[in-house]
Amino acid sequence: MASSTPYAAAGVLAVMVAALCLHGAAAQLVEDYYDDTCPDAYDIVKQTLIEAHQSDTRIYASLLRLHFHDCFVQGCDGSILLDNMTGFQTEKEAVPNMGSARGFPVVDAVKAALEDACPGVVSCADILALAAEISVELSGGPKWGVLLGRLDGLTSSIAGANNLPAPFENLTVLERKFSDVGLKDLVDLVALSGAHTFGRVQCANIADPPADRLYNFSGTNMPDPTLNSAYRAFLSQRCPRNGNSSVLNDLDPTTPDTFDKNYYTNLEVNRGILTSDQELKSSPLAQGRTAPIVDRFAQSQDAFFASFAQSMINMGNIAPVTDPSMGEVRCDCKMVNDDS
Repeated sequence: MASSTPYAAAGVLAVMVAALCLHGAAAQLVEDYYDDTCPDAYDIVKQTLIEAHQSDTRIYASLLRLHFHDCFVQGCDGSILLDNMTGFQTEKEAVPNMGSARGFPVVDAVKAALEDACPGVVSCADILALAAEISVELSGGPKWGVLLGRLDGLTSSIAGANNLPAPFENLTVLERKFSDVGLKDLVDLVALSGAHTFGRVQCANIADPPADRLYNFSGTNMPDPTLNSAYRAFLSQRCPRNGNSSVLNDLDPTTPDTFDKNYYTNLEVNRGILTSDQELKSSPLAQGRTAPIVDRFAQSQDAFFASFAQSMINMGNIAPVTDPSMGEVRCDCKMVNDDS
């Protein structure tokens, strides 16, 4: 009989954990998916996020954005977390993500804590869904029951990531991109855009082509006429022409780290920082369509919170992987499992 050593035991444990990570059970998404297999999953994610926030006040908004950018590309499958691998270029290098998508080390920390507690159980895609809800709640926003049971996808799509809704796009394009992923109700578009009630945005997205609202909007050599003049003057000081494109600005200048309805009250007075934001209120096409939804959310935070929670559930249901032949529970969120 072979002698038992710490190294041998560790090797056996590693094999067992790897085997656990390779398999998943087909299921529909449900709130109590981990109640038996990892009952402390929610609390573990929450505690890790609270600790991360102590040194990074932007992290909650960043994690919510990761979930959004994940779900809009191939569905909510954790593809945004993958590094480059044979045959696939990482979505992290797509234009909408390069230099702005952040929070990956926190996701890794959450995964490590969950692997310590319940190896091979909680998927990276579900970590993003849980982190999004917890981030909103900890920032003063609504709480909702997160549907769980996603497996992690095996591929990434930089082409899909390069087609994410963009800050310079008009209402027609935004509606089409939301509809293309199954979010056909305009309430989803307006409510999910409300995620811009906290977080930061780089000057590139308001002062550089094709997103320039301050100096040469749509090739007019004039500022965007729907941008409040005093707010434009303020932004121009922070983002001068040909200045540093990476300078950060508050998405919501009133309560930049709080999840509330002020995003919509800003739109009411033409203080939406992105073209895609102000389009919801000021576009001619918005009248009778998205503008009344903006008005309703500006008047009632309860209405916004209720709609946002439901829209997050709707978004979380975009093409989840539940078939074990199509996905897995990754051991490391940055790479697919090695099952050779």
